[in-house]
Amino acid sequence: MKKLLFIAAAAFIAAGCSSSPNKGTVSSTGEIDREWVEEGVTKNYVFARGIGAADQTLENKTQRMATSRNAAIVSGQYNMLSFVKGVNLEGGITVEKAIETDSVLATKINEVIKGAQVVRSEWTADDGCVIVLRLAKKSLKDAGVKLAE
Repeated sequence: MKKLLFIAAAAFIAAGCSSSPNKGTVSSTGEIDREWVEEGVTKNYVFARGIGAADQTLENKTQRMATSRNAAIVSGQYNMLSFVKGVNLEGGITVEKAIETDSVLATKINEVIKGAQVVRSEWTADDGCVIVLRLAKKSLKDAGVKLAE
């Protein structure tokens, strides 16, 4: 679970996030935008962005697009986990510290992050993919993560 939380947080930090999933991240020419608004936390949601590269040795475009999307989802989950691990809980400790002693909490957080909703998928000109994941703060609370106000 620690590993999953670390992965999500790092991915969240590395790939970024978006509070406005309707704004594109891939330009009309098929290139990734040079600038993203990094506002990954809103009142009710946590957003994370993931980027996946396509295997250019695959001859089939559909396979390249599918594999890059799957890679982007894993990247987004990693980024989200990285963020969640750094969140302060009631009592002043971080999620990362809490899961060191509570394997059940680690399992619950893992499940919650795996259940994050893909709200946007965009493909680049070379069949890479950029996705935006959305996770309801309520689902974290239901998993036992009591966020500090």
